[in-house]
Amino acid sequence: LKEFKSKTEAYDDQRNFPALSGTSKFSLFLKNGSLVTSQIIPYLKLEDLSFSQKSGPTQFLKELVWREFYYSILWYRPDVEKTAFLEKYKDIEWSKNKSHFERWCEGTTGFPIVDAGMRELNTTGWMHNRVRMIVASFLVKDLLINWQWGENYFMKMLLDGDLAPNNGGWQWAS
Repeated sequence: LKEFKSKTEAYDDQRNFPALSGTSKFSLFLKNGSLVTSQIIPYLKLEDLSFSQKSGPTQFLKELVWREFYYSILWYRPDVEKTAFLEKYKDIEWSKNKSHFERWCEGTTGFPIVDAGMRELNTTGWMHNRVRMIVASFLVKDLLINWQWGENYFMKMLLDGDLAPNNGGWQWAS
């Protein structure tokens, strides 16, 4: 918390660039329960911010709220663990191309940022959030492979794999 506190002002500008150390990297600590949102908010003095403000601290607070929103969805709609949140997406016919999926998992698709992200995941157990969105989008929108395949792979490989935000992120991407 102390280390990240000095980065909050630049968070809005730097969080989108995987080459920068602009994220909090709190996800592992949030996942294992050694850090909780109710500790983060007062420590970083986020409690009185307005979502209409444009600032690094406000953007970080919004990210925490998204995380809590995904937990809320899972609590009220536990079926999202196995099926699409939105009814209209339940019957999409996905490709079942195992070769494409394996190349995605291995980081050998031929798309440099996708491959770099997947190799980072396979090597370190972590991936920058923006790269997570890119590789997820690539899997479902370019390879047309079911988001659940990617979600399951992430849960197997991510050190910070956490059901609610992982599921929510994959469903959002797809």
